[in-house]
Order: sequence, then structure tokens, then C-alpha cells
Amino acid sequence: MQKSIFITGAARGIGQATAELFARKGYLVGAYDVAPVEWAEGNPNVITGTLDVTDRDQWDEALAEFTSHTGGQLNILFNNAGLLIDGPFLDADEKREEALIDVNVKGITYSAHAAFPYLQRTPKSQFVSMGSAAGIVGTPDMALYSASKFAIRGLTEALGIEWKKYDIRVLDMMPLYVKTPMLENVETQGTRRMGVRIGPEDVAHEMWKATHGISRYFPMQHFPVGLQTRILYLGSQFTPNFIVRFVNRLLVYGFK
Repeated sequence: MQKSIFITGAARGIGQATAELFARKGYLVGAYDVAPVEWAEGNPNVITGTLDVTDRDQWDEALAEFTSHTGGQLNILFNNAGLLIDGPFLDADEKREEALIDVNVKGITYSAHAAFPYLQRTPKSQFVSMGSAAGIVGTPDMALYSASKFAIRGLTEALGIEWKKYDIRVLDMMPLYVKTPMLENVETQGTRRMGVRIGPEDVAHEMWKATHGISRYFPMQHFPVGLQTRILYLGSQFTPNFIVRFVNRLLVYGFK
């Protein structure tokens, strides 16, 4: 049977690049978004639909619709939809903050509840979320975004243990700054000093590698994308936290 992947936030950016790659590789792709997924028109391997990830009922409807084409199975669920707020924490609009938490955190929990029955009945299924380098160390000028990515990291690690008995692998992708529409009008100390060096296609290819050919006996859970993020992630694993915080501040603000 043709393998399947359901992707949120698939109208553009990382979601689009990942959907296109998996479709070329022979997957049946569910490309869902709050916006029309216009790029997929005429692609026989892509099924499009509307999904507001903050609406629990829409999750049930979208997954039921997509899996009606897959015999009720789902090989991969990719939580890609997300929002970003940049700038000092005290300057943020509280309504935008609520929207970010709704999409970045609640959307993932709704996804986990709604997708679980389909993942459970599919051998060696995978639940993937879009994390971030901002989930490795707290990121100034993106404080709430960073907090939401720490939430995703924690949920990934917890569900990785809880869902192992169901043969569901849980992982997240951790890119740094990616050249996507979401980052077009974002300029912080971090983006100026570290640059925006990777594109959506880079994340898509890492997503493919992360979900294929990985040992299920010693599987990784966090997948840093890009050299800068790999260095940051490895450093955070083997370095005392006060040094990690110092290096993080140095990378963002320099010697101030």
C-alpha cells in the first residue's frame, strides 16, 4: 500500500517543500492549511484540504477525510504549522501571544489526540513536530516563540516514551533561521549576527532523512538542521548550562 504523510501548514514554506519532496518519493501526501494549497493542483499524489490547527473538530474531520484514501492508516503526521513573534517580550501584543500559543502548542496537542488512532493502527508510524533551535536554548527577542518550542521538545520526549509500546516513533526537527515567508519581516539581533542560511528544501531533506533509515532500537528524537544548530545542540548536551547561556548571549548580542 502507498505510504502516507499528513502535513499541516502546507501552503508554503517548509510545509510545501516537504510535501513536494514526499510526493516525488511516492507518498500520498495530505497537504492541509488554513490558506488554499494552490501549488498542489493537478498532483495525483497530493490531497489538499483546509485545517485550522487550533480547532479540535477540524482535526478530526481533516484526518478522517485524508485517511479515507489510505485505508485508515497514517505513516507520518508532520506538525509544521506555526506562528512567530519577534521583538522584546514586553512589547508583544497579548492577542498575538495567545494566537501563538494556540497554534504552536495547543495545535500540537490536538494533533496528538486526533492522530493517535490512525498512527496506532499503522505499523512503524511516526509523529513529527517542527521544533526549533529556539527549543535548545532560550532565544531573546523571540521569548514566547522559544517557550513554545521548548514545549514541543518536552512533549516529544514524553510521548516518545509513552507511545513506544504502540510502535509510534516521536521526533522533532530543529532548524535555526529558515528562509520562509514567516521570517520575511523578522529582524532581530540573532538573525543579523547569525544570518538566515538554510531554506525550506534543506529542512525537507533533513525531514526525509530523519524519518527513513533510522534505527528503531536506538532512535534519535531531536534532529538539528544546519551546521549552526548541530553545534549548538551538541554543545548543549555536553556543556554546563551556565556556559551554554553565556555562548547563547554572545551569539545574539556579541560582547555587550
